[in-house]
Amino acid sequence: MNLSNLKPAEGSVNREGKRLGRGQGSGKGGTAARGHKGAKSRSGYSKKIGFEGGQMPLQRRVPKFGFTNINRKDYKGINLGKLQELVDNKVIESTVSFETLVENGIVGKNDLVKILGGGELKTALKVSVHKFTASAKAAIEAAGGEAISL
Repeated sequence: MNLSNLKPAEGSVNREGKRLGRGQGSGKGGTAARGHKGAKSRSGYSKKIGFEGGQMPLQRRVPKFGFTNINRKDYKGINLGKLQELVDNKVIESTVSFETLVENGIVGKNDLVKILGGGELKTALKVSVHKFTASAKAAIEAAGGEAISL
């Protein structure tokens, strides 16, 4: 034990919060530290998200535009250069599967993966993911590998 690791005995500090509204003698009676009048002083008050004190809120002042397609599928793109980098770092050897990419933290388990043609692939790899670009598929097969869509 030394001065750097001293601490008070357990249970000796951090008493419960101030007891509000328990009479004038407590110093916190009457308004119970809520101030006078107004919505914030009353029970049942809860501030709505985006409320600006009665001023027209930002989300109603700014016009809406555009369209969001609920059926859109977003693919996480991985370049061939990244695959070559994994081979160089001896993370993968001859096969790249979706599970391998998830284990190494490159993609999430709920992501859809698309291999893109950026970079250069020098190793023959058997790659099985959701999608490939045409240039990526050609580069994998030119390197002597195989591109399998899930």
